[in-house]
Amino acid sequence: MKTYRAAILGLGRMGNTIDDEIPPSRDFMLPYGLPGACQAVEQLDLVAGCDLLPEKRADFSERWGVPAVYEDLDEMIAKEHPDLVAICTRADVHSELAVRVANAGVPMMYLEKAIACSPAEADAVLAACQAHGTVFNSGVLNRFSKTFGAARDLIVQGRIGEPKAAIQFPARSLLHGHIHSVDALSYLLGDPKITRVRGELHPRDLEIVDGRLDDDPMATYHLEFENGVEAWCIPAGQHEFEIVGTEGVVRTLNNAEGLSLRVNQPTDSPRHREWHTEPLPEVEKSSSVVTCLEDLIEAHETGRPTLNHIEQAHHVTEACFAIAESHRQGGVWVDLPLTDRDLYIYHV
Repeated sequence: MKTYRAAILGLGRMGNTIDDEIPPSRDFMLPYGLPGACQAVEQLDLVAGCDLLPEKRADFSERWGVPAVYEDLDEMIAKEHPDLVAICTRADVHSELAVRVANAGVPMMYLEKAIACSPAEADAVLAACQAHGTVFNSGVLNRFSKTFGAARDLIVQGRIGEPKAAIQFPARSLLHGHIHSVDALSYLLGDPKITRVRGELHPRDLEIVDGRLDDDPMATYHLEFENGVEAWCIPAGQHEFEIVGTEGVVRTLNNAEGLSLRVNQPTDSPRHREWHTEPLPEVEKSSSVVTCLEDLIEAHETGRPTLNHIEQAHHVTEACFAIAESHRQGGVWVDLPLTDRDLYIYHV
């Protein structure tokens, strides 16, 4: 079995300490941070970390037993020759750093979400990864969850009939939150292309001045997919997703802690049908970050696309910017691809 050298760029929460924040009730998510996940993957050897701040480098080195830490990305790549670089920095430098990693010839990349702060920046990441054949996944971790995988399997198996509508609860911030939401809906539906978007930012009177927002706003949306399915964000409730079909409905529960399936059953009246809950086997729970890294390695070894390849990540990122563009135009439908590539929204 071949092993690969992994390095982490950005030694803050996801790149170092976030596992400390996971409550005991959700320990099935662990390891959630990149260092623990790298060490949990048998084929990865965590060899280096990189951050501008010396105190973060020192904490990372002591916490994870990795003596090779660097201030400069290019020096780290030149000396450590990583096969995989995980970028866990602030979002405003995601694009620049991802392009540098791809241009350096690193074969595998994990890039935290959202991958860019503008469509133009996302275009640069796409072009660099395509030019160098970089095997890519981003941190949209719902699609690496066993619960979401089981829900998608039920849909593929036809258990709810033909999907007709998709719903996500509740409102979230646009790029830090809804990049997860839009991507999860796409994944559950089999990743059809999003053809057009409309939405609004909150507060509703929020103005995008000179094509820029310096804070990631709350948002709701309405999506239309190429297969005719439409999706909505409902600004209430808990973090759940529901796909409604002609013969039933599947719903992820309590931020992927569980799953429910209800299917149509006939009643005594030929004109009346009801949804009845179907029993499901318990879904295995495991770290979605570990699954994400394992997917990267398998794709690298086999030549197949990753589960969140760069083209898919780019498409969903553009759809999120289209929500803001729709708000800027008064809530109209906005077709993809976007015309304005320079709309900029800062997010963490």
